[in-house]
Amino acid sequence: MDNVPPEAPQKCEAPPVDHPQPDARPLPRRARKAAAAGVSAVMAAALSACGGGGGGGGGSSVAPPAPAPTQPVVVTPPAPQISDAEAARFLLQAQFSASDADIAAVKTQGYAAWLTSQYSTAMSTTLWDWLDSRGYNAITQDKYYFKVDIAENGLWQQLIASSDQVRKRVALALSEHFVAPFSTANLWPSYIAAGYWDMLNANAFGNFRTLLEAVTLNLQMGNFLNLSTSRKIDINGRMPDENYARESMQLFTIGLTMLNTDGTPKTDLFGNRSDTYTQDDVANLAHVFTGYTADVTGMNVTTVAWESFAVREPAYARKPMMVINGEHSNQQVSFLGTTIPANTPASTALKTALDTLFNHPNVGPFFARAMIKHLVMSNPSPAYVGRVAAAFNDNGAGVRGDLKAFWTAIFTDAEARTLPDAVTGGKLREPITRFVQWARTAEVTTTAGSWTIGDLSGMQSLGQSPLRSPSVFNFFRPGYMPPNTAMADKGLVAPEFQIVNETTTAGYLNFMLGAVKSGVNDVKPQYGALLSKADDAAALVSALNLRLTANQLSPATVNLIQTAVAGLPATTDAQKLNRVQAAVYLTMAAPEYLIQK
Repeated sequence: MDNVPPEAPQKCEAPPVDHPQPDARPLPRRARKAAAAGVSAVMAAALSACGGGGGGGGGSSVAPPAPAPTQPVVVTPPAPQISDAEAARFLLQAQFSASDADIAAVKTQGYAAWLTSQYSTAMSTTLWDWLDSRGYNAITQDKYYFKVDIAENGLWQQLIASSDQVRKRVALALSEHFVAPFSTANLWPSYIAAGYWDMLNANAFGNFRTLLEAVTLNLQMGNFLNLSTSRKIDINGRMPDENYARESMQLFTIGLTMLNTDGTPKTDLFGNRSDTYTQDDVANLAHVFTGYTADVTGMNVTTVAWESFAVREPAYARKPMMVINGEHSNQQVSFLGTTIPANTPASTALKTALDTLFNHPNVGPFFARAMIKHLVMSNPSPAYVGRVAAAFNDNGAGVRGDLKAFWTAIFTDAEARTLPDAVTGGKLREPITRFVQWARTAEVTTTAGSWTIGDLSGMQSLGQSPLRSPSVFNFFRPGYMPPNTAMADKGLVAPEFQIVNETTTAGYLNFMLGAVKSGVNDVKPQYGALLSKADDAAALVSALNLRLTANQLSPATVNLIQTAVAGLPATTDAQKLNRVQAAVYLTMAAPEYLIQK
């Protein structure tokens, strides 16, 4: 050590300590104490090696030899352990079902890493290609005009049998935010619907700004909110249609009230709220959305006996709408503090308008609260909304509107991952998600491959069906409070309860009784994995409790179902199947199942 001057002091540093990954959960108390003790021991050893703690005074004037350099000891806390129930609960928020394989994957990879792997999963067969594979693009009178049920069957196939569950789950949530339901008022209605559904899927993991433009120019949305027929002012007093201009602000992007980043309303000193837009904003923005129509350029046509004009192939139904320049308004418009000069090209005006909406400070908290309510809980805290909005505003790399970062923030947030104690926590499972969860858990198959499930929105069946919203406001209002309830007394919302009444409750139970036993038309349950547990009533009910509720059935409910199932014989294959069906039905009828926590 001759090369070290005697008077040089030895630098004393604490050893580095690893920090948990972003999706790590707090350590149990014993593990924290053990880790802290380990860190303290390492710190003491490091200080001792540095000669710390000694006093001054006499002795030799020659400094003692410096200790030999040693590698710092790093204490790594135990990796967070995810239980089966925690993994299942996460899966039932992020997708529809919780299989053994998915539970194992989440436990191995962790929440965030598992989501990342799902984002990179290839998009499954599109609804459009499924329709083509069934020959539904044949130019026949029924398919050309009113045959929307074939797309509905294909949509059920997408939700039940596709490999990219997370994509399908968030696409369903998006379809209830950017509402554009089935319509038989247009030619090739099934293909127009397929173009809309496939567009939502294609953009589900992209950027919100790209999604917003794709929604705006989609033909199904254009037909539903009249954008495809809105034209500039003419000498007869015609005015641009204001439908899309209004709903794109009120329902899709910024809402009605100015918001703080955490989603709470901004108020002045007197507690008054501020509107996000005025009627003048709507009227001005409507001019930007004029002149758009279906893009039929380059489409093949066929002469048929049953129509007086040549019939066009369906390919136009998934093309973004085009603008007819002569029908587009070129006047100057001002809205939300932005001015678009007169004679601005239509494409530039559209870009400016959508950029203005996208960059409005309300979008992050407004969209965050809406999607949390669809996927996780009806009454998220402002802090939860604020954290998700922050991820929308900046994905960590300076990118606004990154939907991968957005979904990850929703599903991995501490509030999402903590099982709520209050009876008012969580949300009511939508009938669609219940049915799809059952179908995936029951391993349904279809004999003819046509998935003839059809419209289940009737009050005597499921009470809800995808892309069957009765209005642009979805199946239920986001601010709905069930009247004369404890939730209403507390000022809490429960949107899905707006479609719950005595008739729909009985309809759901009766419909599921038939589905659990016999399926729906050519879609039949198999129960392969569950049949192997039919001999053991406790094991069967335990498996269903995990896969359907993430172990949220109370001990009393578990005992009730288990006792009923154990009382059924299980000697023959038919009796074992009957046991499984009874266990599934009783579980899906339980109030603790109906509420997702």
